[in-house]
Amino acid sequence: MSGWERAWPAPAKLNLFLHVTGRRADGYHSLQTAFRLIDLADTLRFTPRDDGRLTLRQPLAGVPPEQDLCLRAAALLKRTGGHPGGVEIELDKRIPMGGGLGGGSSDAATTLIALNQLWQLGLARAQLQRLALQLGADVPVFVFGQNAFAEGVGEELTPLALPDAWYLVLVPPVQVPTAAVFAAPELTRDAKPIKITAFFDGLKQRSLRNDLEPVVCKSYPDVARHLAWLKQHGEARMSGSGACVYAEFSNKSAAYAVHAQLPPALRGFVVHGLERHPLQELSK
Repeated sequence: MSGWERAWPAPAKLNLFLHVTGRRADGYHSLQTAFRLIDLADTLRFTPRDDGRLTLRQPLAGVPPEQDLCLRAAALLKRTGGHPGGVEIELDKRIPMGGGLGGGSSDAATTLIALNQLWQLGLARAQLQRLALQLGADVPVFVFGQNAFAEGVGEELTPLALPDAWYLVLVPPVQVPTAAVFAAPELTRDAKPIKITAFFDGLKQRSLRNDLEPVVCKSYPDVARHLAWLKQHGEARMSGSGACVYAEFSNKSAAYAVHAQLPPALRGFVVHGLERHPLQELSK
């Protein structure tokens, strides 16, 4: 099978904690977080075009083409590599949009990784990560390809060796705009930075948090309701800027046991944590 015929995975992520440690002069926020890759994934396919155009087979509902992260990633890579060809991108979307699971960012990263291979540009992982940051703060970790402790705006990445875990993820019926959450005046922006050792202590002590969670729960009662139900069954928190919330379990059967108790009004699914991105070996 040639690369043009293969399906390219774009896995989702969870934020195991998220602290907002300050606001920078450029308007971005400085953060600390831990990214956990999970086995829920979108799938992308690429078809070469001879006319040099970059197109989508099926545009995402509600997303103008100029804002589509896959097209933006392809355009950035084409411009950087000076490649004359075009491509049609087909996206099979499985990761909930506006859920804090990084779907759009992961799609963009997979586009960079795949087209770097298909167009034979030969860019190194570090170069792709720099391009990824131009597309969004969550994009670099998917190019990095490992679970990671992240600082800065999310681009300063240190590999994390995380224990095997399963997660029950609930999907409230809302999409949360990230920019609005970070702009909220009530958002706490002065968390004291922690070290990686403190993160692992927090995992053991169940003392981690997501600083965006109170802001989102106040504005989106559906998120608060899903989180409250999940907290009856263990420690639970929101991923990213929401809307999805999750709880961690040490084994598959425990996660499915709680999933079986979901009320009909709540929607969710069980996922497994990944050790690394399935495309990690393609970028060195």
